[in-house]
Amino acid sequence: MSKLRVLLIAAAVAFTGAVSADHKSDHKVKERTAPTGKIYRAGDDVPVAKPAVVEASGPRDGVTIYDQKCAMCHTAGVAGAPKFADAAAWTDRIGKGEETLNMNAINGIGAMPPKGGCADCSDDEIKAAVTHMLGALN
Repeated sequence: MSKLRVLLIAAAVAFTGAVSADHKSDHKVKERTAPTGKIYRAGDDVPVAKPAVVEASGPRDGVTIYDQKCAMCHTAGVAGAPKFADAAAWTDRIGKGEETLNMNAINGIGAMPPKGGCADCSDDEIKAAVTHMLGALN
């Protein structure tokens, strides 16, 4: 009789564990497959997120733009870029005029992409960087 009793208790414990594990599994499945958003209809109160506060920093100067964006290529002369403060490398370019240099810097030329790859630079910031590079030739 005691063997039967032990067997029944063992079966009950095993069955309880199986139900418990299955319940946990179902809960995790529901959690993983729950919708990530909500659907709102006309007239529903829709929660509105607060807009991010972004401080206006104003235009950056030519030195900052050069240091952050241009120096990568113009310090070493990458892909034929005229080196910073190397008058010989800039002679032919200077002969075309500062306006042409500005337009080439803004629109890109040769291996240099438009604005030197600085997507967040304004035209005026690029012109300031060109002016900084030309100023280093004196």
